[in-house]
Amino acid sequence: MVRNAPKKTNHPGGLVKRLRWLGVSGGILILALVMGGCARQESSEKAAGTTAANARPAIVFMTDFGTANDAVAICKAVMLGIAPDARILDITHQVTPFSIEEGSRFLAGVSPYYPAGTVFVAVVDPGVGTSRKAVVVKTKKGQYFVLPDNGLVSPVIERDGLDSAREITNTGWMIGQTVSSTFHGRDIFSPVGAHLAAGWDFTLVGPEVQQLVRLTPKVATTTDKGIEGDIIGLDDPFGSLISDISGDEFKKLGYNLGDKIAVQLNKKPVTLPYVKTFMDVPVGELLLYVDSRGRVGLAVNERNFSVAYKITPPVPLFIPKKGTPIKGK
Repeated sequence: MVRNAPKKTNHPGGLVKRLRWLGVSGGILILALVMGGCARQESSEKAAGTTAANARPAIVFMTDFGTANDAVAICKAVMLGIAPDARILDITHQVTPFSIEEGSRFLAGVSPYYPAGTVFVAVVDPGVGTSRKAVVVKTKKGQYFVLPDNGLVSPVIERDGLDSAREITNTGWMIGQTVSSTFHGRDIFSPVGAHLAAGWDFTLVGPEVQQLVRLTPKVATTTDKGIEGDIIGLDDPFGSLISDISGDEFKKLGYNLGDKIAVQLNKKPVTLPYVKTFMDVPVGELLLYVDSRGRVGLAVNERNFSVAYKITPPVPLFIPKKGTPIKGK
């Protein structure tokens, strides 16, 4: 029942009573609104917490297995048999066979876009069946990487920091007592990744590893004449060339958009304009640009540079400082 408001009166005492009534009623109304708002906030927070708790675990998968055989499908079947609620997301299975450096570049490029708790299973493993360790690496970002200890995770650790690493020795985490000497993707890495996604305790997988194998790829060098680097990969299926020269270092050479640059590609002279994007030049024309990863790239607008110029990485690339001739570099 709502209390009736005091009758209107001009008497000072009546005004006091009316103000008192408004004070009490207003206080009750404000309290009700505050409590209602708190209740809605608490309900929203509980709902968000429930959604996070019920989120399906993610396994992000990368190999050099290709897609012409059943290896990837078998690995995914193993994962789903252990963690049926897991989402399995692919980086690629087209890493150049045995190319640890290329695999490490893909892994470092993708991992920043995934949240803490994500499990990465990466198999580029030319040393499978040898004494190389199979490991789980946890970064300071809280992500897990299940892979061979061959430097594949080095760029990620350099960027995100190492929390800890453990060698996979607990056979209870593997597919069974009998482990193939040539298919650790199926027998070790896939089941371990799935167990992590299912919530198993990371510390039980095996003993701590004090020192991981470190990948030390060649890096571009800057001199008073320019930058010496390499074409390290292709932006397939387009065939554009990816270099190890950072856009920031390139910009120190003094070039402006629209400048024509005479570079040496695979020790042969090539002249091309520095532009922002592909359609800044006519179809079929060469261009130099800074790609979406912040590296210098070479392309042919709507054509395949690699095929047209018969370039297969790695090949050297030299970009001179503006105003410096290439001859005698």
